[in-house]
Amino acid sequence: MDTAKDTVLITGGGTGLGRGLAEALHAKGAKVIIAGRRAEVLKEVADANPGMAWYTLDVADPTDITAFAAKITAEHPDLNTVVSNAGIMKAEGLSKGDFDIAKMQEIVDINWWGTVRLASALLPHLLTKPAATFVTVSSGLAFVPLAFTPTYSATKAAIHSWSQSLRHQLRDTNVKIVEWAPPGVATDLMPGHAEDPASMPLADFISESVGLFEAGHDEVLVERVGFLRNAEARGDYAKTFGIVNSHHRPLD
Repeated sequence: MDTAKDTVLITGGGTGLGRGLAEALHAKGAKVIIAGRRAEVLKEVADANPGMAWYTLDVADPTDITAFAAKITAEHPDLNTVVSNAGIMKAEGLSKGDFDIAKMQEIVDINWWGTVRLASALLPHLLTKPAATFVTVSSGLAFVPLAFTPTYSATKAAIHSWSQSLRHQLRDTNVKIVEWAPPGVATDLMPGHAEDPASMPLADFISESVGLFEAGHDEVLVERVGFLRNAEARGDYAKTFGIVNSHHRPLD
């Protein structure tokens, strides 16, 4: 990423990691566009960062993605970087066989299909640019799942696998595929995350991540997420899984 010259779309840009990245890139001179479901939140962020644009978008709605892609590329033809950051994380209690299929479907629609459909809608445009970037957002939990968020962890594992295949298929094009895999960060993604002392401070996470983006890494991995990312390579996956899940239990 050449942040001072890029035009960057960030979905889920109204809160958490998306807002943090949007504001950091905006401060560096990038032209930033944020998108999400809640207009009032997006407007608040854009008003606090003059020059930042915002659009409503529900990534769980295929029709909305198609219409949004046509509008954004017409109104911002210089768009060359897309960060598919929109996502949700919800706890699930499966121990009694009580599968909340509607909840699972919502997580899959946003975390998985949202990214795939956004790529499908915007990659044709990105392929017309001299240099472009599509950023997927997985998680440290793509590599070692948190058992009480099984569908979330599974969607992030799928994003990791898909990102590798997409990168390989586009290796001879002008589009770079970057996977951003955060550790636990102090945001409101899940209740209690923002106050959890084990969560990485958002400002520290964004600062380290932006440096890695600018350095051109295929995987943007802050140092703290290495514990999860490299568990299997270290040969202590089972131990790491036990540590990650030792303080959590499925919902009753």
